Amino acid sequence: MRARRKVDAVSRRAWFMLIHDARMSLPVSLEHLIGGERLAFFRQVALFPLDLTAVVPSVRPGDDVVVLVHGFFASAGVFRPLRARLEEETGARVATFTHAPCVGVRRIARQLAELVDRIPRGARVTVVGHSLGGVVARWYVQELGGHSRVSRTISLASPFQGIVVPPLLVGADLHAQSALLKRLRDRAAACGVPHTSIVAGLDSVVAGTATACLGTGDVVVLPNRGHNELLFDQEATAIVIDRVKRSRREGSSDRTAHGPSHAIAL
Repeated sequence: MRARRKVDAVSRRAWFMLIHDARMSLPVSLEHLIGGERLAFFRQVALFPLDLTAVVPSVRPGDDVVVLVHGFFASAGVFRPLRARLEEETGARVATFTHAPCVGVRRIARQLAELVDRIPRGARVTVVGHSLGGVVARWYVQELGGHSRVSRTISLASPFQGIVVPPLLVGADLHAQSALLKRLRDRAAACGVPHTSIVAGLDSVVAGTATACLGTGDVVVLPNRGHNELLFDQEATAIVIDRVKRSRREGSSDRTAHGPSHAIAL
């Protein structure tokens, strides 16, 4: 019995490490057996109870700060692996908050604005959003004055062109005929804040490369990934890290350096 409890404890610890440790790769055979998107769902469920209250790190002027905005029916806890690698490989401070499900883009963007207001001016802020979170990031930057605080935005599988969803609750902002999305697309290039759209090639929620593109900035397509896989994907994380470092190198000059969109398939 004592041996069985020890084995169970080791198994639970190993599962915890697989779920939470961004540096630990999952066995390829396990991903093939379960499927990458299904495995990503289980990881989200395990991380859901974490970071339900806002996390605002201690920041000084000149620091890099990455603000992470999660998608529909999730929590900031899903960013734990990405957050760990960002902190380790860029030295950036990471801020997060959890928003309630079903509320609209404008309301979540106001929460984002309140969080950024708690970050000292002079810090270099990058906002990264998954799915709905990417739309929120751009609404804050383009419509709520966030362009004066944010040096770059990055979206992971965000439905800028609209998706098939009932036009109710948050769906009213995300369906294909959404006036909110059209306003974002029409005003994106004039905003002055560079954007990177990271697209999942096998996304069944935000289907098609064009659907996940803002229409300005650079576009990176990652084949053979699903919608939620991007949260835990090593290449997607590497791209986010690269853009944070690029903003650091380019400084304020990056605010106006953006041209026509181009796609990169990796």
